[in-house]
Amino acid sequence: MSNFQQLGLEDNLLQAITDLGFETPSEVQEKAIPILLEKDTDLVSLAQTGTGKTAAFGFPMLQKINAESRTTQGLILSPTRELCMQITNEMKNYGKYVKGLNVVAIYGGASIQDQARQIKKGAQIIVATPGRMKDMIGRGMIDISKIEYCVLDEADEMLNMGFYEDITEILSHSPQDKSTWLFSATMPKEVSTIAKRFMHD
Repeated sequence: MSNFQQLGLEDNLLQAITDLGFETPSEVQEKAIPILLEKDTDLVSLAQTGTGKTAAFGFPMLQKINAESRTTQGLILSPTRELCMQITNEMKNYGKYVKGLNVVAIYGGASIQDQARQIKKGAQIIVATPGRMKDMIGRGMIDISKIEYCVLDEADEMLNMGFYEDITEILSHSPQDKSTWLFSATMPKEVSTIAKRFMHD
């Protein structure tokens, strides 16, 4: 059984892990974190909800972004507002010792103006539901032309909820050479279509 140190995480993230009381990494964390830290690559991970997926992509993303830059470098798409808020809170907890980090949640049912203001302050990581994200990109409120990491969380759920077009539209505004990390409980045909379309490596 490995511990988080052995996965290659930096001290400021290990400190947060200690605070959160995580002892040993779950299977998905143990497998995904070293791969994502080691190189920039695309990744498909099949893992059930509740297996610690957020930490599996969250810690590598936090370690790889440059918190001193105000540019948006990471985008996490998730199917529901609840999940979007949950991931945002977890990312803030994981990154609480990352100086200058700003993680912003973008979802429907809240003021689009407030969300745009938070983005303007400089958000290195955006956690978003597809509908609101597409809307804000369309209005020129969000620029993801420089993102380096894109996570599709609960990809099967997003596609079940009919977000295929939105996701395709959103990703068309992002760089070709970003790393795309897809997390899904199952791998239906639509999920592999997205993987084929947006993943190169």
